[in-house]
Amino acid sequence: MQNNIFTTMRSLKIMDGCKGTQVFAINPSGTTTTTTNNGSSGGGVGDKLLHHLQDHLRVNSTRSRSSRSSLSFQSPNPVGNNLVLETLLPYGLPSSDLLEPQIEPSLKSVDFVETLADVYRRIDHCPQFEKSKMYMEQCAIFRGLSDPKLFRRSLRSARQHAVDVHTKVVLAAWLRYERREDELIGSSAMDCCGRNVECPKASLVSGYDPESAFESCMCSRAPGGEEDDTPRREEDDTPRGEEDDDDFVMVGDEECSTSEEDGNMSFCIGDAEVRCVRYKIASLSTPFYAMLYGNFKERRREKINFTQNGISVEAMRAVEIFSRTKRVDYFDVRIVLDLLSFANRFCCDDMKSACDSHLASLVCELEDAMLLIDYGLEETAHLLVAACLQVFLRELPSSLHNPHMMRLFCNSEARQRLTMAGHASFILYYFLSQIAMEEDMRSNTTVMLLERLGECATESWQKQLAFHQLGVVMLERKEYKDAQWWFEAAVEVGHIYSLVGVARAKFKRGHKYAAYKQMNSLISDYTPVGWMYQDRSLYCIGKEKMMDLTTATQLDPTLSYPYKLRAVCLLEENQIEAGITEINKIISFKVSPDCLELRAWFSIALEDFEGALRDVRALLTLDPNYMMFHGKMHGDHLVELLRPLVQQWSQADCWMQLYDRWSSVDDIGSLAVVHHMLANDPGKSLLRFRQSLLLLRLNCQKAAMHSLRLARNHSGSEHERLVYEGWILYDTGHREEALAKAEESISIQRSFEAFFLKAYALADSSLDSESSTYVIQLLEEALRCPSDGLRKGQVSFILRITFWS
Repeated sequence: MQNNIFTTMRSLKIMDGCKGTQVFAINPSGTTTTTTNNGSSGGGVGDKLLHHLQDHLRVNSTRSRSSRSSLSFQSPNPVGNNLVLETLLPYGLPSSDLLEPQIEPSLKSVDFVETLADVYRRIDHCPQFEKSKMYMEQCAIFRGLSDPKLFRRSLRSARQHAVDVHTKVVLAAWLRYERREDELIGSSAMDCCGRNVECPKASLVSGYDPESAFESCMCSRAPGGEEDDTPRREEDDTPRGEEDDDDFVMVGDEECSTSEEDGNMSFCIGDAEVRCVRYKIASLSTPFYAMLYGNFKERRREKINFTQNGISVEAMRAVEIFSRTKRVDYFDVRIVLDLLSFANRFCCDDMKSACDSHLASLVCELEDAMLLIDYGLEETAHLLVAACLQVFLRELPSSLHNPHMMRLFCNSEARQRLTMAGHASFILYYFLSQIAMEEDMRSNTTVMLLERLGECATESWQKQLAFHQLGVVMLERKEYKDAQWWFEAAVEVGHIYSLVGVARAKFKRGHKYAAYKQMNSLISDYTPVGWMYQDRSLYCIGKEKMMDLTTATQLDPTLSYPYKLRAVCLLEENQIEAGITEINKIISFKVSPDCLELRAWFSIALEDFEGALRDVRALLTLDPNYMMFHGKMHGDHLVELLRPLVQQWSQADCWMQLYDRWSSVDDIGSLAVVHHMLANDPGKSLLRFRQSLLLLRLNCQKAAMHSLRLARNHSGSEHERLVYEGWILYDTGHREEALAKAEESISIQRSFEAFFLKAYALADSSLDSESSTYVIQLLEEALRCPSDGLRKGQVSFILRITFWS
């Protein structure tokens, strides 16, 4: 029974089958309960609508009309409907010549299973200090898959086995980025999740300790515990000197720099003298010992002139104090920076370490990091640079647009400075370049970061990834010659999939036959897989193209390009319904914005405006910034054009529509209704939560997490916010923290969602009979709390199946 309850909960997912990756049927027919095609209640297009569309046409009168001539649909009102179609399809219908399969910007092998097995074997047999690097290779392989949980799991393992401070800082920040906490209102970049694996303070501690990675960190312990070994002075910019020396730790209970008994020498700086203890100063470094006790004339001098050594009187007094106390936390930041420079100049390792550690403890905000990182790089202060780097990385992606910070990473000289401080690595530039590609693949920043990534690459897989991604970016920038060069470089270091990029670049440069030969050779030399035939079809015509597309689908049914191209070809043969049937095949188990766009395009051509609006609303839920019609019209604008053509619903109508579609597992229709409702009430957290559940059921995890974060931001109560935070934590691998959020929410107010979250987290972490009984009790408690019929019905169904089992 204990296995059945969790299996049932996973298959039905949260409250209605929304947690996990099970595939559900998605109304493949694409039909909706609509009125007539010509309007919301039949009777053609009204005068007001025609006036609205004519205004729109006047605004867009400069656009090319060459593609519109192909639109010759018959309707009862040819003038009005042609005007509508011309407005809705200003760029014509999709063309097969403009469709291309996407080249994935990730590692892709000919035999995925064998590649994954090989990495697993090497992880199992490699030395423990090398495991972090091996897990990063596994991350790069999982990056190309649709399930981000696999990537995050490997990333957590890489952080767990990290040894040095730099790796810990980068991977902890990366794990935080995967949760996109920057989107959470009220959160700070330096907030701690409560575990060492992501704790900003724990990341600055060097050493290999995988067992403690998932334990509670110092930040989450009782206030009485020590959290920081070095006190921090935030006021009094004047370093303490002779007038305040009672507060210092004394040596021999004597005063600091005025003791005539212990002070047996002086450093003269201008007219001032700093009295020192010779052997204490000599103990700071080998150069000082040689100067004061070696064969130098300073050995016999009581006063040594230090005026020309670039140190102030205040800093020299601080040097004297440090020589006895071995502490720098008494001093202002300016003095500590002078001490750091002094320590570098005279090889005072202990002093440099103390200054480095103290300055690192002061970096808490981006302003601190921007102020201190140049000093850290100049003085090669490893911890200080790590602390500054940590703040910058935890502020991503916003800090990516800070020109002051990006100059520290983008050019070769910047990378060399980071190398000197021990902070230029492949994983750093891998992290930065992935975010840059997500933000803007064509930007110069993305190119420069990828170039630095290639410079840091040492192992074969690292070079394959860096060179391949540079090829993808250059292809996007339409720099085809450079793209071909980088793809060929990736092939030379063993990335076979980059041959697809080589062929594409040749094709773009006008060498179609050479591209065909390239793909033909690839299919001949290796065991064929779907993407090989998919890409070769791009360079074929007629029956051969269709045969390649069919073979690609047979080898890999998840490839969307063959369905899209076949659908458009049917459209070009004036078989629009058949085209919709074809695109429904892929939408029925793999939803993506481009496929929804294509179906909406077809629906407009058939004057099924309600079906088109449904799909456009759904795709905008997946990608709110999606540009329709080959990137020429924003999806929101198309929604505004379609709205007057369909039946208008009140909020009560929307709830009824949502209930009907949700009950019939019409997830795309449900998404469209929720999108409509959110347009009228964007601050409704319950709707955002519903949206996230639907998106998870459609395996759109990135969009689902975004909706969940919005639900959290718009939550109207503390107990509700805790539930949403719990789901965010759970979905990113933090089960214990999610459970704690659920319990905290229940302590404030008993609610259906809190009990369900607690039950779900417990069922996932433990499957023994005692835990299963407790999970059932939690579900029963959830049913006693107020909720709507859909949720309660689903939990009741879970319990019935569990008891029957």
